[in-house]
Amino acid sequence: MRNFKGLLLGAAALVAASTAEAKVTKIVIDSRAPAFNNQAFGAVGAYEMLRGRAFGEVDPADKHNTIIQDIGLAPKNARGHVEYISTFTLIKPLNAAKGNGVLFYDLANRGRSLRTNLNVSEREGDDVGDGFFYNRGYTMLSSGWQGDVVPMPAADKSVAGSQVESVTVPKAKNPDGSPIVGPFLMRIPTLGPDGPSGDMTKLDQGRAGALAYPPATFDTSKATLTGGPAETIRGVQNGAKVSIPGSDWMWANCENKRAADASTPLANLCIKLNKGTFNPKWVYTLVFPAMDPMVMGLGLAATRDIISFFRYGQKDAAGTANPVAGAIKNVIGQGVSQSGNTAKTFIALGFNEDEAGKIVWDGANAHIAGRFAPINYRFAVPGGSATMYAPGSEAPVWWSPLADPIRHQPALSMLDRCTASNTCPKIFETFGGIEMWNQRTSLGMVGPEARRDIPLPANVRRYYFPGTSHGGGEGGFRIGAATPKESNSTCTLPLNPNPERESMRALMVALTAWTVSNAEPPQSKYPTLADGTLTAPTEGAFKFPTIPGVPKPFDLVNPVLVYDFGPHFVAKDVSGYIDYQPPQIRQVLPARIPQVDAEGIEHSGVASVLYSAPLGTYLGWNVTRAGVFAGQICSLVGGYMPFAKTQAERTKANDPRLSIEERYGDRQGYVCAVQKAVKQSIKGRYLLEGDGKRLVDEATAATTSGDLTFLPTASTAKGKALCTEAAAG
Repeated sequence: MRNFKGLLLGAAALVAASTAEAKVTKIVIDSRAPAFNNQAFGAVGAYEMLRGRAFGEVDPADKHNTIIQDIGLAPKNARGHVEYISTFTLIKPLNAAKGNGVLFYDLANRGRSLRTNLNVSEREGDDVGDGFFYNRGYTMLSSGWQGDVVPMPAADKSVAGSQVESVTVPKAKNPDGSPIVGPFLMRIPTLGPDGPSGDMTKLDQGRAGALAYPPATFDTSKATLTGGPAETIRGVQNGAKVSIPGSDWMWANCENKRAADASTPLANLCIKLNKGTFNPKWVYTLVFPAMDPMVMGLGLAATRDIISFFRYGQKDAAGTANPVAGAIKNVIGQGVSQSGNTAKTFIALGFNEDEAGKIVWDGANAHIAGRFAPINYRFAVPGGSATMYAPGSEAPVWWSPLADPIRHQPALSMLDRCTASNTCPKIFETFGGIEMWNQRTSLGMVGPEARRDIPLPANVRRYYFPGTSHGGGEGGFRIGAATPKESNSTCTLPLNPNPERESMRALMVALTAWTVSNAEPPQSKYPTLADGTLTAPTEGAFKFPTIPGVPKPFDLVNPVLVYDFGPHFVAKDVSGYIDYQPPQIRQVLPARIPQVDAEGIEHSGVASVLYSAPLGTYLGWNVTRAGVFAGQICSLVGGYMPFAKTQAERTKANDPRLSIEERYGDRQGYVCAVQKAVKQSIKGRYLLEGDGKRLVDEATAATTSGDLTFLPTASTAKGKALCTEAAAG
């Protein structure tokens, strides 16, 4: 077990903060060097990268912090404050005067920076790419906020060689100093494909990472272990569930297979059967008394205070200068997927107001995120996803006040606290097809009854990307795609290449302009009940066609389940603590998905150029082909079914969709279809001109040396018609 006071070794003596202050008290810059081999970016020039640690403290009695779960039970320093240490990475123009004055805060996803996501590059994860942020003069900042990400920073150890963003937060204790104990649930596996095999399995939480909380006891009679076939997506048990007696299993050290004890590292903790072996076709549920909950919500305060320091501060209490003092005029925060949920939670719980009452983010983008981050309740697991029994959808995940009669909540919204303090940012909400199918996003659009569209307030815009996987595909004008076998995927259909990147690049430029100069952003575009582009996922309502080789997706959607976590769980804030594990499922809320046409294509939202000039049907869903969850939705992966190349080919396959040749006629016809889509997207400000030119060049290359060379070179009537349409704009 780590000693939090030891981690903060000497920090109190080094900080000359007054008792009234609760903020970043000290920064330590562990490395400072030219960024990207001193490459220059247009008129902005070169950048430098700083890697370091921020030491901070919060007053548990301050109104800005009282919402943090268990903050009053955390150890306190001599000033009565609760301390943390967070890593940070700052990438800034060497000449601040050449920057654009915007600090882009990259909310790390499970400790990983996502600043490369908007790069155009041949190499995945290229930190430079085409220099999207750097050519425009942004200052980039990321920091640690998730308390269970390892390695955690310490007071006496440099983080110069680490690329992980993490934060060290204290563990809560009872007032008498004894450990806090509570029920904790693990499902093995959380996603698939197969369950454990052999007589021993590691306690891996899937996307949530390694176990963060130790058992309060290794007495198996105090825990319950059950196994059986996976529940349906609606939580109904398939087949019998078997209870495994405590005498038939033990806590074990994974390395030596001996009985575990208090000295066993959590990363090496396993459960081992004394009789028989695990069934890989089963899901196992382990509930045990855990102890020493981290004050995980303190990571939200750390995020608030670190951004506020770099934005407003001149120097820390020890006299170290803020390296961007006076250079930051505006801040834009962005979270993606798991950290996008955190961005929503950050705003909803009031952390966009710092302790001085100042605004933190002027603009914010919550990307591919449909729920609250499960970060601010006791024994929180913020790295999880929208899987069975995971909290996150209990709060009001909508932007305008709406009552929730099903779950007995008054009219609330995610903007209530920042509205009261006048610290709401300008907000973009961006998401794609798989978020509608698997991430429960329709709840924030139509509410728990799914009867009407919830209006957006004036400071929020919403952009939906039809037919995409989680975060979008790799793009490219190719007919073929990676098959499940080639991509090592557990899904039934090939992987969806439909991209989101180009749309997101244009929207980031628009969000910056809206934030900095109040320039009106592009019009919100998303499916609604009112215009019939949002519908129930049932056969009859959802008009998905019969396509050879494509399974029926009816009732495949991952719905919101109404859980009873017990009387101490504060649903409206996803806070408090859980009494009941596993929780009882009280109800299933209705979900809504985008409607499609006779070819399975959606006609709502901000379509990519590839989606507007399609080479197949791009799906916001896929089906698990094998393993524990076979037949259920395939997590975050969308599917793809290419069109036939010719009419003869599609007739032979009995495919109702037009072939590529019927659709575009000839090579130039396809290029003209792309040109038309580019023009329309640029006109709507959903595509940058430079990206549009690049996409036209890529489409042209596909017709001369790529997948579309089978198209006729000679002009056809269809091709000429498409070119006439493109010329007309």
